[in-house]
This record gives sequence, structure tokens and C-alpha cells, in this order.
Amino acid sequence: ICNEPYFGGVTIPWQHHIAEVIADTERTLPNQHLISQNIANGSERIENPHPAISIFNFHYASPPTAVAENYALNKAIGDNETGFKGTENTHYRMEAWQFILAGGALYNNLDYSFVAGHEGGDFKYPAEQPGSGNPEFRQQMTVLRDFINSFNFVRMKPDSGFIKAGVPEKMRVYALTQAGQQYAAYFFGENKPAQQSLSLTLELPPGEYAIEWVDVFSGKPIKSERVKSPDVKTISSPKFQREIALSIRR
Repeated sequence: ICNEPYFGGVTIPWQHHIAEVIADTERTLPNQHLISQNIANGSERIENPHPAISIFNFHYASPPTAVAENYALNKAIGDNETGFKGTENTHYRMEAWQFILAGGALYNNLDYSFVAGHEGGDFKYPAEQPGSGNPEFRQQMTVLRDFINSFNFVRMKPDSGFIKAGVPEKMRVYALTQAGQQYAAYFFGENKPAQQSLSLTLELPPGEYAIEWVDVFSGKPIKSERVKSPDVKTISSPKFQREIALSIRR
């Protein structure tokens, strides 16, 4: 409806009016479009959402507090602008994984490598550029896309409660689950330690599960095994540095 209306004094009633104009105009047309509202930078609890609006977008939504605050609306929550965290890929990759594994519906980053004369996205921007973007980062986003699309994610919800122990104090985890069927998790530490491994205590319904630890850079599984619950309650990761993804499927 409007980009960053909260900086321009654009009122909520005006934005709701525009949503109604769009919905009324398209009602008799063969195609209708989802309507998106830009809520805030960071996070904010949405009060009295307009029923015509399907997507609520936030900018710089790291950590992904906006998802938890608004998940009960049962609408798509997006992080659709990034930047101001340097030019390295690390923060933006971690922001994307956190947001999606927290239950967010979309992640869009500003990519400063697309400029006139570099339409292939290979511009080497200066260090003072306010954001990131390069072919390597876009490949890392492909890994995230392929990982999440390998699940029937519309049946999953944010819940890391199946992990009962084993996450170190300086590490965090976001997870999507469909209890007893499929589990996706992302583990990360803010600081870059030496290589480490995890030994997790899990609580899974009885059954046999395929477990894969996935490299977030290449998308390749780096350790696979099958376990039976409740016979096996503890799983161990391979050694990794800073971040790793976990897939568990019945």
C-alpha cells in the first residue's frame, strides 16, 4: 500500500481505505491480488488488522520478534527490507534463516550489486554501502529456499519444544514442526567460535525418523542417520562453525 508510511505520517485509516479500493476494484475481475501493508521497522504488534490485507511486512526484522507477536493473526508475516549491518553476507543470511524458521512467510533483501552496467548483479560496491548482495549470497538464499521447500511447511508451526536439552547458552535455535511428522531447525551463534558439535536431547512421538544435518552454505547433508523413538532420545551433530540446519522426518 505504502512504503514505510510510519515515517511519512500516512495514517492507518488512509491505508485501510486504499485496501478497500483495491479489493472493491478487483472483486469482479478474473484475478485478485494479495494486499500487503508495511507495518514497522523492527517489530510491532498489529492491532485491528483490516480483513482485506493478507501480508504484513516489516523492515529490518532481526531478531524476528514481529513473527511471534503477530503469528496468531494467521496471516503472512514478511521481512522485506534489509541493510545497515555492513556489507558481509553473514548477518543477512542469518537474518533470513531466523525469520523463515521462526514462521515468517517471506524474506526479501536489498541487493546493492545490481546497478546500471551490472544488470547481472556483479557490481563490487564500496565498503560504506549500507547493505549486501552478490552472487554468493543469492546462492545461499537458494539453499534456504530449497531447504524450506523440501518440507510440507504449510502444515508446520513455530515450536522448538521438541528439543529438551543440548543447546549451548551462547547459541539459539528457531524451529518449525508438525509433531510426529516433520521438524526443521536452525541453530546459530552470534559469535564465530571454533568448530563445535551439538548433542541434543529430543522428545519425539514413537516412530522411525530420518535425520539430516545440513550445511547452510552448500545445502548438502553433512550427516545422516535413522533413529527410532523412544529408543533413541539423543542425537549428535557433525562439527560445524557458527550455524547449521537440522531436518527430521518420520
